[in-house]
Amino acid sequence: MLEEVFRDQWARVFAALVSFLGDVDLAEEAAQEAFVIAAERWARDGLPDNPGAWLVVTGRNRAIDRLRRDRTRAEKTRLLDHPMPEEVTMDETTILDERLELFFMCCHPALATEAQVALTLRALGGLSTPEIARAFLVNDETMKRRLSRARNKIRAAAIPFAVPHERLLPSRLSAVLAVLYLVFNQGYGDGRADLAAEAIRLGRTLLDLMPDEPEAAALLALMLLHDSRRAARVRDGEMILLHDQDRTLWNTAQLEEGRALLDRAVKSGASGAYTVQAAIAELQTEERIDWPAVAALYDRLRQLTGSAVVELNRAVAIAEVEGPRAALAIVDALHLDDYRYFHSTRAELLRRLGDTVAARAAYLRALDLATTEAERRFLGRRLAEL
Repeated sequence: MLEEVFRDQWARVFAALVSFLGDVDLAEEAAQEAFVIAAERWARDGLPDNPGAWLVVTGRNRAIDRLRRDRTRAEKTRLLDHPMPEEVTMDETTILDERLELFFMCCHPALATEAQVALTLRALGGLSTPEIARAFLVNDETMKRRLSRARNKIRAAAIPFAVPHERLLPSRLSAVLAVLYLVFNQGYGDGRADLAAEAIRLGRTLLDLMPDEPEAAALLALMLLHDSRRAARVRDGEMILLHDQDRTLWNTAQLEEGRALLDRAVKSGASGAYTVQAAIAELQTEERIDWPAVAALYDRLRQLTGSAVVELNRAVAIAEVEGPRAALAIVDALHLDDYRYFHSTRAELLRRLGDTVAARAAYLRALDLATTEAERRFLGRRLAEL
Protein backbone atom coordinates (compact mmCIF):
# COMPACT_ATOMS: atom_id res chain seq x y z
CA MET A 1 0.00 0.00 0.00
CA LEU A 2 2.71 2.47 1.01
CA GLU A 3 4.72 1.72 -2.15
CA GLU A 4 1.69 2.58 -4.30
CA VAL A 5 1.13 5.83 -2.38
CA PHE A 6 4.83 6.66 -2.75
CA ARG A 7 4.66 6.26 -6.53
CA ASP A 8 1.45 8.29 -6.76
CA GLN A 9 2.16 11.02 -4.19
CA TRP A 10 5.92 11.58 -3.96
CA ALA A 11 5.98 14.25 -6.66
CA ARG A 12 3.03 16.17 -5.16
CA VAL A 13 4.39 15.97 -1.61
CA PHE A 14 7.88 17.01 -2.67
CA ALA A 15 6.50 19.91 -4.74
CA ALA A 16 4.44 21.24 -1.87
CA LEU A 17 7.37 21.02 0.55
CA VAL A 18 9.81 22.68 -1.86
CA SER A 19 7.32 25.49 -2.39
CA PHE A 20 6.87 25.95 1.36
CA LEU A 21 10.50 25.55 2.45
CA GLY A 22 12.37 26.91 -0.56
CA ASP A 23 15.11 24.35 0.06
CA VAL A 24 15.35 21.16 -2.00
CA ASP A 25 17.49 19.28 0.55
CA LEU A 26 15.22 20.11 3.48
CA ALA A 27 12.14 19.29 1.41
CA GLU A 28 13.55 15.89 0.43
CA GLU A 29 14.46 15.07 4.02
CA ALA A 30 11.02 16.16 5.25
CA ALA A 31 9.25 14.09 2.59
CA GLN A 32 11.31 11.01 3.46
CA GLU A 33 10.54 11.45 7.17
CA ALA A 34 6.84 11.80 6.39
CA PHE A 35 6.82 8.48 4.54
CA VAL A 36 8.70 6.79 7.39
CA ILE A 37 6.08 8.04 9.86
CA ALA A 38 3.32 6.96 7.49
CA ALA A 39 4.68 3.41 7.35
CA GLU A 40 4.28 3.12 11.11
CA ARG A 41 1.01 5.00 11.67
CA TRP A 42 -0.94 3.78 8.66
CA ALA A 43 -0.18 0.17 9.53
CA ARG A 44 -1.81 0.87 12.91
CA ASP A 45 -4.54 3.40 12.08
CA GLY A 46 -5.29 2.68 8.43
CA LEU A 47 -4.97 4.87 5.32
CA PRO A 48 -6.14 8.49 5.82
CA ASP A 49 -8.83 9.98 3.57
CA ASN A 50 -6.30 12.21 1.83
CA PRO A 51 -2.87 10.52 1.94
CA GLY A 52 -1.14 13.27 -0.04
CA ALA A 53 -2.33 16.06 2.24
CA TRP A 54 -1.48 13.98 5.33
CA LEU A 55 2.06 13.49 4.05
CA VAL A 56 2.53 17.19 3.22
CA VAL A 57 1.29 18.34 6.64
CA THR A 58 3.44 15.74 8.39
CA GLY A 59 6.46 16.70 6.31
CA ARG A 60 5.95 20.40 7.07
CA ASN A 61 5.65 19.67 10.78
CA ARG A 62 8.86 17.65 10.74
CA ALA A 63 10.70 20.38 8.84
CA ILE A 64 9.52 23.06 11.25
CA ASP A 65 10.59 20.93 14.21
CA ARG A 66 14.01 20.62 12.64
CA LEU A 67 14.24 24.38 12.04
CA ARG A 68 13.33 25.06 15.66
CA ARG A 69 16.14 22.76 16.76
CA ASP A 70 18.62 24.24 14.32
CA ARG A 71 18.83 27.96 15.03
CA THR A 72 21.85 28.28 12.75
CA ARG A 73 19.32 28.37 9.92
CA ALA A 74 17.91 31.60 11.29
CA GLU A 75 17.04 32.95 7.84
CA LYS A 76 14.35 30.29 7.63
CA THR A 77 12.66 31.00 10.96
CA ARG A 78 10.12 33.16 9.17
CA LEU A 79 8.50 29.85 8.24
CA LEU A 80 7.53 29.34 11.86
CA ASP A 81 5.01 32.16 11.58
CA HIS A 82 3.16 30.58 8.66
CA PRO A 83 -0.20 29.03 9.53
CA MET A 84 -0.39 25.26 9.12
CA PRO A 85 -3.35 24.41 6.86
CA GLU A 86 -5.31 21.27 7.58
CA GLU A 87 -5.99 20.72 3.88
CA VAL A 88 -3.34 21.11 1.22
CA THR A 89 -4.11 22.30 -2.29
CA MET A 90 -1.83 22.91 -5.25
CA ASP A 91 -2.07 26.03 -7.36
CA GLU A 92 -3.15 25.42 -10.94
CA THR A 93 -0.46 26.07 -13.52
CA THR A 94 0.03 25.54 -17.22
CA ILE A 95 1.45 22.08 -16.46
CA LEU A 96 -1.24 19.66 -15.41
CA ASP A 97 0.96 16.86 -14.07
CA GLU A 98 2.77 17.40 -10.77
CA ARG A 99 5.77 15.23 -11.60
CA LEU A 100 6.30 16.87 -14.98
CA GLU A 101 5.82 20.23 -13.29
CA LEU A 102 8.66 19.36 -10.94
CA PHE A 103 10.88 18.36 -13.85
CA PHE A 104 10.50 21.87 -15.25
CA MET A 105 11.08 23.39 -11.81
CA CYS A 106 14.37 21.55 -11.29
CA CYS A 107 15.64 22.22 -14.82
CA HIS A 108 16.59 25.82 -14.04
CA PRO A 109 18.83 27.40 -16.73
CA ALA A 110 21.23 28.75 -14.09
CA LEU A 111 22.40 25.17 -13.56
CA ALA A 112 24.48 23.24 -16.07
CA THR A 113 22.32 20.83 -18.09
CA GLU A 114 24.10 17.82 -16.60
CA ALA A 115 23.41 19.14 -13.09
CA GLN A 116 19.75 19.80 -13.98
CA VAL A 117 19.31 16.24 -15.18
CA ALA A 118 21.13 14.63 -12.25
CA LEU A 119 19.29 16.71 -9.66
CA THR A 120 15.90 16.01 -11.19
CA LEU A 121 16.57 12.29 -11.40
CA ARG A 122 17.64 12.16 -7.77
CA ALA A 123 14.77 14.20 -6.41
CA LEU A 124 11.92 13.18 -8.66
CA GLY A 125 12.77 10.40 -11.06
CA GLY A 126 12.66 7.59 -8.55
CA LEU A 127 16.35 6.78 -9.04
CA SER A 128 19.03 6.28 -6.42
CA THR A 129 22.41 7.98 -6.63
CA PRO A 130 24.12 4.73 -7.82
CA GLU A 131 21.49 4.33 -10.56
CA ILE A 132 22.05 7.91 -11.72
CA ALA A 133 25.81 7.35 -11.65
CA ARG A 134 25.38 4.35 -13.96
CA ALA A 135 23.23 6.43 -16.31
CA PHE A 136 26.03 9.01 -16.56
CA LEU A 137 28.78 6.34 -16.68
CA VAL A 138 30.54 7.72 -13.60
CA ASN A 139 31.20 6.26 -10.16
CA ASP A 140 28.97 6.88 -7.15
CA GLU A 141 31.30 9.37 -5.47
CA THR A 142 31.58 11.50 -8.61
CA MET A 143 27.80 11.67 -8.88
CA LYS A 144 27.44 12.54 -5.18
CA ARG A 145 29.82 15.46 -5.69
CA ARG A 146 27.89 16.67 -8.75
CA LEU A 147 24.60 16.57 -6.87
CA SER A 148 26.17 18.37 -3.93
CA ARG A 149 27.55 21.12 -6.19
CA ALA A 150 24.16 21.58 -7.83
CA ARG A 151 22.42 21.91 -4.47
CA ASN A 152 25.08 24.30 -3.17
CA LYS A 153 24.63 26.50 -6.23
CA ILE A 154 20.88 26.54 -5.71
CA ARG A 155 21.36 27.75 -2.14
CA ALA A 156 24.15 30.22 -2.91
CA ALA A 157 22.38 31.80 -5.86
CA ALA A 158 18.93 31.62 -4.20
CA ILE A 159 17.57 29.92 -7.32
CA PRO A 160 13.79 29.84 -6.94
CA PHE A 161 11.99 26.52 -7.23
CA ALA A 162 8.94 27.73 -9.05
CA VAL A 163 7.10 26.65 -12.16
CA PRO A 164 8.38 28.81 -15.03
CA HIS A 165 6.08 30.98 -17.09
CA GLU A 166 4.66 29.27 -20.16
CA ARG A 167 6.90 31.29 -22.48
CA LEU A 168 9.99 29.98 -20.64
CA LEU A 169 9.12 26.28 -20.95
CA PRO A 170 10.94 25.77 -24.29
CA SER A 171 14.23 26.92 -22.73
CA ARG A 172 13.98 24.03 -20.25
CA LEU A 173 12.69 21.44 -22.68
CA SER A 174 16.08 19.93 -23.53
CA ALA A 175 16.84 19.02 -19.92
CA VAL A 176 13.31 17.72 -19.31
CA LEU A 177 13.59 15.46 -22.37
CA ALA A 178 16.95 14.20 -21.12
CA VAL A 179 15.46 13.36 -17.72
CA LEU A 180 12.53 11.50 -19.26
CA TYR A 181 14.82 9.48 -21.51
CA LEU A 182 17.17 8.52 -18.66
CA VAL A 183 14.24 7.48 -16.49
CA PHE A 184 12.92 5.35 -19.36
CA ASN A 185 16.33 3.81 -20.03
CA GLN A 186 16.76 2.92 -16.37
CA GLY A 187 13.37 1.25 -16.31
CA TYR A 188 13.79 -0.51 -19.65
CA GLY A 189 17.39 -1.63 -19.13
CA ASP A 190 16.99 -2.79 -15.53
CA GLY A 191 13.58 -4.38 -15.94
CA ARG A 192 11.70 -1.75 -13.93
CA ALA A 193 8.48 -1.58 -15.92
CA ASP A 194 7.01 1.03 -13.55
CA LEU A 195 9.74 3.56 -14.41
CA ALA A 196 9.48 2.94 -18.14
CA ALA A 197 5.69 3.25 -18.04
CA GLU A 198 5.92 6.46 -16.01
CA ALA A 199 8.37 7.97 -18.52
CA ILE A 200 6.01 7.13 -21.39
CA ARG A 201 3.03 8.59 -19.51
CA LEU A 202 4.95 11.80 -18.84
CA GLY A 203 6.06 11.86 -22.47
CA ARG A 204 2.41 11.89 -23.52
CA THR A 205 1.64 14.66 -21.02
CA LEU A 206 4.59 16.69 -22.26
CA LEU A 207 3.48 16.35 -25.87
CA ASP A 208 -0.05 17.44 -24.93
CA LEU A 209 1.49 20.47 -23.22
CA MET A 210 3.87 21.32 -26.09
CA PRO A 211 2.35 19.76 -29.25
CA ASP A 212 4.49 21.86 -31.60
CA GLU A 213 7.80 20.54 -30.22
CA PRO A 214 8.88 17.81 -32.66
CA GLU A 215 11.64 16.44 -30.44
CA ALA A 216 9.02 15.75 -27.75
CA ALA A 217 7.10 13.70 -30.31
CA ALA A 218 10.32 11.97 -31.37
CA LEU A 219 11.22 11.03 -27.80
CA LEU A 220 7.78 9.57 -27.17
CA ALA A 221 8.09 7.64 -30.45
CA LEU A 222 11.49 6.32 -29.38
CA MET A 223 10.22 5.13 -26.00
CA LEU A 224 7.16 3.45 -27.51
CA LEU A 225 9.17 1.68 -30.22
CA HIS A 226 11.57 0.26 -27.64
CA ASP A 227 8.89 -0.58 -25.09
CA SER A 228 6.84 -2.42 -27.73
CA ARG A 229 9.45 -5.21 -27.54
CA ARG A 230 9.39 -5.51 -23.75
CA ALA A 231 7.42 -8.78 -23.57
CA ALA A 232 9.87 -10.48 -25.94
CA ARG A 233 13.10 -9.33 -24.28
CA VAL A 234 13.08 -11.95 -21.53
CA ARG A 235 12.18 -15.64 -21.89
CA ASP A 236 12.42 -18.15 -19.06
CA GLY A 237 14.19 -15.53 -16.99
CA GLU A 238 16.91 -14.87 -19.59
CA MET A 239 17.51 -11.84 -21.82
CA ILE A 240 16.79 -12.45 -25.52
CA LEU A 241 18.70 -10.57 -28.21
CA LEU A 242 16.78 -8.69 -30.91
CA HIS A 243 17.27 -11.20 -33.73
CA ASP A 244 16.06 -14.08 -31.50
CA GLN A 245 12.94 -12.38 -30.17
CA ASP A 246 9.44 -13.72 -30.82
CA ARG A 247 7.91 -10.89 -32.81
CA THR A 248 4.38 -12.11 -32.12
CA LEU A 249 4.94 -10.88 -28.54
CA TRP A 250 5.65 -7.32 -29.67
CA ASN A 251 3.01 -4.71 -28.83
CA THR A 252 1.50 -3.82 -32.21
CA ALA A 253 -0.43 -0.81 -30.92
CA GLN A 254 2.73 0.73 -29.47
CA LEU A 255 4.62 0.04 -32.69
CA GLU A 256 1.98 1.77 -34.80
CA GLU A 257 1.77 4.73 -32.43
CA GLY A 258 5.54 5.06 -32.33
CA ARG A 259 5.82 5.02 -36.12
CA ALA A 260 3.06 7.60 -36.46
CA LEU A 261 4.74 9.89 -33.94
CA LEU A 262 8.08 9.57 -35.74
CA ASP A 263 6.40 10.51 -39.03
CA ARG A 264 4.83 13.49 -37.28
CA ALA A 265 8.19 14.61 -35.90
CA VAL A 266 9.98 14.26 -39.25
CA LYS A 267 7.23 16.14 -41.10
CA SER A 268 7.59 18.92 -38.52
CA GLY A 269 11.26 19.26 -39.40
CA ALA A 270 12.77 17.35 -36.49
CA SER A 271 16.36 16.22 -37.02
CA GLY A 272 17.73 16.03 -33.48
CA ALA A 273 19.13 13.13 -31.50
CA TYR A 274 15.78 11.69 -30.41
CA THR A 275 14.50 11.73 -33.98
CA VAL A 276 17.57 9.87 -35.22
CA GLN A 277 17.32 7.33 -32.40
CA ALA A 278 13.63 6.80 -33.10
CA ALA A 279 14.44 6.23 -36.78
CA ILE A 280 17.00 3.60 -35.77
CA ALA A 281 14.49 1.94 -33.45
CA GLU A 282 11.92 1.87 -36.25
CA LEU A 283 14.38 0.22 -38.66
CA GLN A 284 15.09 -2.43 -36.03
CA THR A 285 11.40 -3.38 -35.95
CA GLU A 286 11.46 -4.37 -39.63
CA GLU A 287 11.44 -8.05 -40.61
CA ARG A 288 14.64 -7.53 -42.61
CA ILE A 289 16.74 -4.88 -40.91
CA ASP A 290 18.57 -2.50 -43.23
CA TRP A 291 21.88 -2.58 -41.34
CA PRO A 292 23.74 -0.17 -43.66
CA ALA A 293 20.97 2.39 -43.01
CA VAL A 294 21.20 1.72 -39.25
CA ALA A 295 24.98 2.22 -39.35
CA ALA A 296 24.56 5.48 -41.29
CA LEU A 297 22.03 6.78 -38.75
CA TYR A 298 24.36 5.90 -35.88
CA ASP A 299 27.09 7.82 -37.65
CA ARG A 300 24.78 10.82 -37.79
CA LEU A 301 23.87 10.36 -34.13
CA ARG A 302 27.55 10.25 -33.22
CA GLN A 303 28.02 13.61 -34.95
CA LEU A 304 25.12 15.06 -32.96
CA THR A 305 26.11 13.70 -29.55
CA GLY A 306 29.80 12.81 -29.57
CA SER A 307 28.80 9.88 -27.35
CA ALA A 308 31.03 6.85 -26.89
CA VAL A 309 27.93 4.75 -26.19
CA VAL A 310 26.54 5.75 -29.58
CA GLU A 311 29.83 4.70 -31.17
CA LEU A 312 29.52 1.35 -29.40
CA ASN A 313 26.06 0.89 -30.89
CA ARG A 314 27.38 1.88 -34.30
CA ALA A 315 29.94 -0.88 -33.97
CA VAL A 316 27.13 -3.41 -33.53
CA ALA A 317 25.63 -2.25 -36.82
CA ILE A 318 29.06 -2.29 -38.50
CA ALA A 319 29.45 -5.92 -37.42
CA GLU A 320 26.35 -6.77 -39.44
CA VAL A 321 27.59 -4.84 -42.48
CA GLU A 322 31.36 -5.36 -42.53
CA GLY A 323 31.88 -8.20 -40.05
CA PRO A 324 33.05 -8.54 -36.46
CA ARG A 325 36.70 -7.60 -37.06
CA ALA A 326 35.83 -4.12 -38.33
CA ALA A 327 33.44 -3.67 -35.43
CA LEU A 328 36.02 -4.83 -32.87
CA ALA A 329 38.48 -2.19 -34.11
CA ILE A 330 35.87 0.47 -33.30
CA VAL A 331 35.07 -1.02 -29.89
CA ASP A 332 38.69 -1.37 -28.81
CA ALA A 333 39.23 2.36 -29.38
CA LEU A 334 36.56 3.25 -26.81
CA HIS A 335 37.07 3.94 -23.11
CA LEU A 336 34.00 2.46 -21.44
CA ASP A 337 35.47 0.03 -18.95
CA ASP A 338 32.69 0.52 -16.37
CA TYR A 339 29.88 0.07 -18.92
CA ARG A 340 28.49 -3.44 -18.91
CA TYR A 341 27.33 -3.37 -22.53
CA PHE A 342 30.82 -2.44 -23.69
CA HIS A 343 32.15 -5.73 -22.37
CA SER A 344 29.20 -7.86 -23.50
CA THR A 345 29.42 -6.35 -27.01
CA ARG A 346 33.16 -6.91 -27.14
CA ALA A 347 32.68 -10.48 -25.92
CA GLU A 348 30.15 -11.20 -28.68
CA LEU A 349 32.53 -9.91 -31.34
CA LEU A 350 35.44 -11.92 -29.96
CA ARG A 351 33.25 -15.03 -29.83
CA ARG A 352 32.32 -14.59 -33.48
CA LEU A 353 36.01 -14.24 -34.32
CA GLY A 354 36.84 -17.47 -32.47
CA ASP A 355 38.99 -15.85 -29.76
CA THR A 356 37.58 -17.93 -26.92
CA VAL A 357 40.04 -16.85 -24.22
CA ALA A 358 39.51 -13.11 -24.76
CA ALA A 359 35.76 -13.59 -25.18
CA ARG A 360 35.57 -15.42 -21.86
CA ALA A 361 37.41 -12.60 -20.06
CA ALA A 362 35.07 -10.01 -21.58
CA TYR A 363 31.97 -12.01 -20.66
CA LEU A 364 33.21 -12.34 -17.08
CA ARG A 365 33.73 -8.59 -16.84
CA ALA A 366 30.23 -7.97 -18.24
CA LEU A 367 28.82 -10.47 -15.75
CA ASP A 368 30.53 -8.61 -12.93
CA LEU A 369 28.81 -5.37 -14.01
CA ALA A 370 25.39 -6.86 -14.83
CA THR A 371 22.47 -5.36 -12.90
CA THR A 372 19.61 -7.78 -13.64
CA GLU A 373 19.17 -11.50 -13.21
CA ALA A 374 18.06 -11.83 -16.86
CA GLU A 375 21.39 -10.38 -18.02
CA ARG A 376 23.34 -12.62 -15.65
CA ARG A 377 21.59 -15.72 -16.99
CA PHE A 378 22.27 -14.70 -20.59
CA LEU A 379 25.94 -14.05 -19.90
CA GLY A 380 26.25 -17.25 -17.88
CA ARG A 381 24.86 -19.25 -20.81
CA ARG A 382 27.29 -17.59 -23.21
CA LEU A 383 30.17 -18.51 -20.89
CA ALA A 384 28.93 -22.10 -20.65
CA GLU A 385 28.77 -22.32 -24.45
CA LEU A 386 32.40 -21.23 -24.67
